[in-house]
Amino acid sequence: MLKIGLAVSLLTMTIYLQYQFWFGEGGYQEYQTLQQAIKQQQQENTLLETSNQALAAEVVDLKQNLAAVEEQARTKLGMIKRDEVFYQIVE
Repeated sequence: MLKIGLAVSLLTMTIYLQYQFWFGEGGYQEYQTLQQAIKQQQQENTLLETSNQALAAEVVDLKQNLAAVEEQARTKLGMIKRDEVFYQIVE
């Protein structure tokens, strides 16, 4: 009788521990979910790093090059020089 009780207790404990491992808090499923979230965040960080590097290069260019400032003013703000004629073509 003692052996059967011990076997049932061990089986119950094993089932409980397996359930906790696979489905419990901090278990394998949560681990997999967090690993996927980490991969997505790393990809997003890589994209943002690339964007930051491009913006930093543009800032350096604007600080050192007056022609770059003029180009930005013309394209983004629509500015023109004195005695310059502006033609707008409407399609």
